[in-house]
Amino acid sequence: MTSTSEPGGAGRLGERRVARIGYGAMSVATPPIDDAVTLLRRAVELGINHIDTASFYEDGDVNRRIRRALAPYPEDVVIVSKVGARAAPGAQVPLTLAQKPAELRASVELDLDTLGLERIPVVNLRRADIGPGLIAEGDQRVDLDDQLAELITLRDEGKIGSIGISNVGLDTVRHALPAGIVCVQNAYNVLDRTHEDAVSFCAANDIAWVPYFPLGSGFPGFPKVADDPVVVRIAAELDATPAQVGLAWLLAHSPAILLIPGTASLGHVEENVDAGAITLSAKTIAELDAVESRTSANGDGVQPFLDER
Repeated sequence: MTSTSEPGGAGRLGERRVARIGYGAMSVATPPIDDAVTLLRRAVELGINHIDTASFYEDGDVNRRIRRALAPYPEDVVIVSKVGARAAPGAQVPLTLAQKPAELRASVELDLDTLGLERIPVVNLRRADIGPGLIAEGDQRVDLDDQLAELITLRDEGKIGSIGISNVGLDTVRHALPAGIVCVQNAYNVLDRTHEDAVSFCAANDIAWVPYFPLGSGFPGFPKVADDPVVVRIAAELDATPAQVGLAWLLAHSPAILLIPGTASLGHVEENVDAGAITLSAKTIAELDAVESRTSANGDGVQPFLDER
């Protein structure tokens, strides 16, 4: 049974209160536009008020669909975007890196235009210095301080509200702290805990940890949480889906975790919301904690920019 309260309970993105279960909007480009509008509006009706997007998702089409569905935006809805890439329609990989400060500014301006916002509540800097996915080379290898300086200027101008950072190790998170970062987005789930040290650091420093691939990925080389035999068994015992168990484990694992599972299915949105009501016993959490971590080897291509259910 779905609820219109805060799915998963209340969390924070800087000074903004959000439900701990949000929505990764990349998949909203898949269904026909009327269905996408229905899905987004239903998500908000269910209490989802943290929506993650980017101007490079389908060359801005995802942002335009969000705008069509939700503008004028409800006061409690927090739109989060990311910069560091731009769309490359027609290319084998339909995006390219855009790490230079001027390119970060251009991405923010494009977000403002396509979303119809005067200010983007949170913008994540998606770095390209570690995998999975595209790695910066040549003039796309840009100093972090130069990037943060541009985002701070955009924040001072009122074009963005807060700054986050994505696809980075703990040392980079520490380095970015003086910029006042409010969230970190990294690949993370019950099967892939590469960044466990950063999760603990974020929890200790009131920084939200927002995992992409919260349930793994359908791309080759990325295991899917819903296929793990331990997860499948526990789901059967709880009369839940394996995906719901994977999400419930994340919520139980750290109070810093906010979820943005992506899906083009209205039914899956409702199931994701319902995962917030699942209470895992200490025994069940221990069983899931003991699941062997199986991480991806490289993940070349577009994968890291996708938010997979």
